[in-house]
Amino acid sequence: MESMSRTRAAGVAVALVAVVGLVLTGCSQRSNDGAPDNGQSAIGFPETQLQPPVPGKPGGTFRFALVEPTAIDPYNAQESEGVLVTHNLFTELVSVDANGKVSPAAANSWTPNGDCSQWTFDLKQGTTFHNGEPVDAAAFKRGWERAAAKSAASDVAYHMNEIQGFDAMQTGTANALAGVNAGNPGQLVVTLARADCEFYLRTYQTVFSPVPTTAGAADNQSYNDQPIGNGPFMMDGPWQHNRGIRLKRFESYTAGPKANLDAVEITIVPGGQGAVQAEYDGFVNGTFDWARLPTPLLTRARSSYEPRGEWLSKKTNGINYLLPMVTTVPLNNVPARQAVSLAINRAAISQGVFQGSATPADSFVPPVFPEAYQPGVCTVCSYDPQRAKQLAQQAGLTPGSTINFQFNTGGGHEEWTAAVAQELKDNLGLNVNYNGVPFVDLLKNEQAPGASGLFRSAWSADYPTPGNYLQPLLSTAAIGTTDPSRPVTGDNRGRYSNPAFDQLLAQAAATKDDAARTKLYQQAEQIAIGQDLAEIPLWFRQAYRLADTQQFGNVNLDFSENPTLAQITVK
Repeated sequence: MESMSRTRAAGVAVALVAVVGLVLTGCSQRSNDGAPDNGQSAIGFPETQLQPPVPGKPGGTFRFALVEPTAIDPYNAQESEGVLVTHNLFTELVSVDANGKVSPAAANSWTPNGDCSQWTFDLKQGTTFHNGEPVDAAAFKRGWERAAAKSAASDVAYHMNEIQGFDAMQTGTANALAGVNAGNPGQLVVTLARADCEFYLRTYQTVFSPVPTTAGAADNQSYNDQPIGNGPFMMDGPWQHNRGIRLKRFESYTAGPKANLDAVEITIVPGGQGAVQAEYDGFVNGTFDWARLPTPLLTRARSSYEPRGEWLSKKTNGINYLLPMVTTVPLNNVPARQAVSLAINRAAISQGVFQGSATPADSFVPPVFPEAYQPGVCTVCSYDPQRAKQLAQQAGLTPGSTINFQFNTGGGHEEWTAAVAQELKDNLGLNVNYNGVPFVDLLKNEQAPGASGLFRSAWSADYPTPGNYLQPLLSTAAIGTTDPSRPVTGDNRGRYSNPAFDQLLAQAAATKDDAARTKLYQQAEQIAIGQDLAEIPLWFRQAYRLADTQQFGNVNLDFSENPTLAQITVK
């Protein structure tokens, strides 16, 4: 899942100088015992302990802010903002808790055949949509086909690319998924075009949500703005674009424990540098009960709110990285990408800009997958400006060369991206075309034919497997097109393609044994990151939030770094 946590203003130039000064002076660092030594200090604030569970009781309104999502309809919910809303409006076949543990949701059980080419999901009986329609096998088939249709132009339908008939739907030569059998209302049978022993994990992604008959096609604007789902919350009126979204408890929810909160009130704040500041200010003045924090205020906020139990810190299943466009000049060769990576002093930026709160990354698959994590697989994630200069010269990335560097405003990225831009100027002599745009525009610009240079990016797994970092971001199939003149339709925005890497992913998917599958994932990462540097890892994700734990209990971060709305209760 693309994580936002993503016309340059005149003030940016001034901020750039100030930030670089901060990087050079640095701050005290906090070490994590047992972290790998990759030539950089291990940094990162300690994780906070979960609050003791509080018995739930009905009542209360939980309030927070987001920037405008791309979509809240499951056919195209794609970034953290939209997925937060959609996951609470819809219940998929399986559920994933904050630690990646999978449990039944709309399905009671799931069973593969001998070679993992077919999966059978036995559905819970008696669950309904918010409008009273039954949630049966046909509802899942309907939702999946609605998203897979060519006319939907979904950015997330590729999660279904293993299902028989998906390719035909994408080309418009079919209007149904041949591999989805909903003949038995209580049982969904899914036949895959290629074996995948982890397919059941994919079904946690919101694009696999069921929809009622009233959903219509993907261009049904009334449904786009007021989706009718089967989740613990339902829409309380249509989405008020650029203003807010309001949810209320679904009283007839039986797919799991009923929500406690009466309502969830989401204020939409404008994108730009002030978005995260608006969240923080709203928490401080009592308008919001949950907030992200501006990077410069992390230390101050921690000192104020940690003693009150209102500071949340959690290492999450995510990675912050630079997305290089690997098929266009100037980053269409490995030495150029390696030079960029070696020119970035991750530890200094963590100490200075992030005030010691960020841990430099030395891999793409993060340590929260301990069996798969490979310390140092990124051999050029250390700081070595001299070697960077040598590789840049070899790559033709000579002083004065122009490189585009784009980031999204409104996500708290202004300070650290400015520092990275300055290091590319100072250490490589590059002319950095540094540009901040709204998040929606950033995503479109990444997809555009001929896109070049670097993009600020982050990824949180949609489902708990290392394969969810490698397949959607780096496989050839996830580009979504073989035509360089057409936009990317999947999440492989850099258009990286390596047949050896793809083959290892296919082998991993068809491998039932967990340990053997993990080894194949590691080999694949060694090619894409260790050899080709198809992405440039920066920092492992650690989420920091403020939460009103005085008034509410069971307030935690879920698997996607969002508040656990279905469990929150007034005290």
